[in-house]
Amino acid sequence: MNKYEVGDVIVASVSGIEKYGFFVKVDSEYTGLVHISSISEYYVKDINDYVSLGEEIRVRIISIDEEKKQMSLEIKGLNYKMHGRRKARIRETVHGFDTLYDNLDGWIDKKKNELLEKN
Repeated sequence: MNKYEVGDVIVASVSGIEKYGFFVKVDSEYTGLVHISSISEYYVKDINDYVSLGEEIRVRIISIDEEKKQMSLEIKGLNYKMHGRRKARIRETVHGFDTLYDNLDGWIDKKKNELLEKN
C-alpha cells in the first residue's frame, strides 16, 4: 500500500519559488511541484502573492512518481492556507529600530559571503 494516493490533500512546506511554479517538501522522502497553472483558476502574475518560502500549506496530489519520490501538486480550488496558527508577535523594545540600523549592513555582508561561498 502506498503512503500517498492521487487526490489526497496533504500538508507541505514551501521550499522554493520559481517563475514557473513552486516546490514543496512533503516529508523526509517526498518533494513536489505546484506548477503555475495549478495555483489558481485566474491569471497568476506573481507566485509570491500566493505563497511564501517556508510556509506550510495544504496541497492536493495530482500524480506521484514513486521511483523518484516526486509529486505533481495543486492548490487550485483548495483553502490552502494553514489558518488557526498564530504568528509570533513582535515585542517592541526601548531600542526601536536601532538594532536593525546598527546591524543591517553586517547581516547583508554575511549573507553575500555565504552565497559566494556556495558558488
